[in-house]
This record gives sequence, structure tokens and C-alpha cells, in this order.
Amino acid sequence: MSLRKRILVTGGAGFLGSHLCERLVGAGHDVLCVDNYFTGSKDNIVPLFGNPHFEVLRHDVTMPLYVEVDEIYNLACPASPVHYQFDPVQTTKTSVHGAINMLGLAKRVKAKIFQSSTSEVYGDPEVHPQPEEYRGNVNPIGPRACYDEGKRCAETLFFDYHRQHGTKIKVARIFNTYGPRMHPNDGRVVSNFVVQALKGQDITIYGEGTQTRSFCYVDDLIEGFVRLMDSPDVITGPINLGNPHEFTIRQLAERVIALTGAKSKLVQRPLPADDPLQRKPDIAKAKNLLGWEPKIQLDEGLKKTISYFDDLLRRNVGPAPVGAKI
Repeated sequence: MSLRKRILVTGGAGFLGSHLCERLVGAGHDVLCVDNYFTGSKDNIVPLFGNPHFEVLRHDVTMPLYVEVDEIYNLACPASPVHYQFDPVQTTKTSVHGAINMLGLAKRVKAKIFQSSTSEVYGDPEVHPQPEEYRGNVNPIGPRACYDEGKRCAETLFFDYHRQHGTKIKVARIFNTYGPRMHPNDGRVVSNFVVQALKGQDITIYGEGTQTRSFCYVDDLIEGFVRLMDSPDVITGPINLGNPHEFTIRQLAERVIALTGAKSKLVQRPLPADDPLQRKPDIAKAKNLLGWEPKIQLDEGLKKTISYFDDLLRRNVGPAPVGAKI
């Protein structure tokens, strides 16, 4: 049996963070979940409350944190356009100040630290699929820049701490991920389509729906997180984690309609500013270095996600809207 580690997960009450906390507690570790509940929800972590190896702290990572841990997973940051554009200055602070504070903690306690970066560092890519060596095509002053450039700056900080202080780092670039515990009002394409279909509403697509995305089920992604964190120290990343099977947005809408049995029609809206037209990871490094690739097919993952949202809507409960006082 592996040694029990003390592991800090920032953003631990969020969509990805709650699944990661569950995985780490299940593996026998002591987990400290830190969240300010801006987009995270206590509902996501309630099943862990009775476990003596799980602890929760309400805290904003833009402020320093003093705890004793062996590993840090830094997931804290709103990740959907609806959420990160609500307070763009705070979004940038969360990425940049949050990275500085967590890296400072890692340096002090000599912890290994994982950064949840994003495929958004590639912007609207001119290279397809996107390998880690591609430097991106990002608008630094557009409405998405608070997130895109915040995450790019966080990567800079991680590698500078690694070079300057010898901090053990792991950087993952996450592509579109979906599954249970997504926020129902986060504006992401999978949750949007599923909620609209289950409510019997028309499904909104932007432009012609020909833009592409690659959808990774959350369980596959969390497996990638753990494998990267547990890999030899020389593997720092960045490493793409996502599903290399590409679908158009229109194809996704049609699959959701078929799986829900909805009678929804597709309604077109103008394409948002700086919305990437193509997004597909090159995961050769993840395969070669981590032995990782997604296993769960789109239909299987969508069925689990639809079931989650169907239950949520039937109970008429969900996370508080963005900006609400909690």
C-alpha cells in the first residue's frame, strides 16, 4: 500500500476539484479541499464530509495560505466564459496571484505542485491538432484574455520557480472536459446543450456549428492528473490532457438530442469574440510519458452527464448563480 500523503486541492469544491478530491481520498490520502465557493459548491463535496481524511477550508487563493502538505493540486480559477468574464480582473488575479501564493507555499514546504492549465493558452490555433510546442494565437486584450493570459502567466511562474528555486512542478493543459457536477449555468457547450434539451428548449449553437471541440469525460481526465503528479520529477510538462476525437458543435447537439429524446431544434446565434474555431489535442506526450489516453466514449459519457442533470433539474436544485452571496 502506498504511503498516505497530505494533499492540498485548491478549487476542490468545483467540477474537476471535487472529482479529484474523491479520487485522492479513495486512494487513502489526507486531502485538504480549499475553495472560496465562487463557482464551486458544497453539494459537490458533501459525500466526503463524513470521511476523517477529508478537510475543507473556505479560502481565496489570491491570499497567502500557510499549511503543511506534501503535494498541491492548483485548480482554483473560474473556467467557463460566463464565470471568468463576470469579474475579469479577479480572474486574472486568481490565476496569477494564486499561482504565486501556491508556488510560495510549495517552495516553503518543499511540496510537489500541479498546475491545471488550459488549452486556451493556444488561443484560436493556427496549428491543428495542437502540440505542446505550439506557442498559441491569443488576443491579449480581448474579452477572454483575463483567462487565457492569466493561465499563460501562471505557466511562466511555474517554470520560473522550477528553474530558479528547484520547485517540483507538473503542468497539465486541459482540453474540454465534461461530466457530472458541471455547473448547469456555466455557459459551456455540453452543459448548455444537455440542460436545454432536458427542458425541452431549442438548442443554441453559435455560427454554423462547424467549429470543433474534443470532449474528455471527467474520470479520464482525473486519471491523467494523478498519473502526471505521480510521474518522475523530470516530467514537468506542459502535457496536453484531453480527448483527441474531434466533433463539430452541431454533431454534439445532434447526439444530445438523440440521447435525451428531446424535440429541440437548433437555433443559430452570432459567434462570440475570439471563440476558437478548432480545438483538438495532440496527446502523444501523455501516451508516451504517462501511458495515458481517454477510455470513455462520447455517448457513454453523455449518458452519465444527462442522468446527472436530469436528477438535478427534477429536484430543482443547483449551485448558486454567479455573483450570488453564499
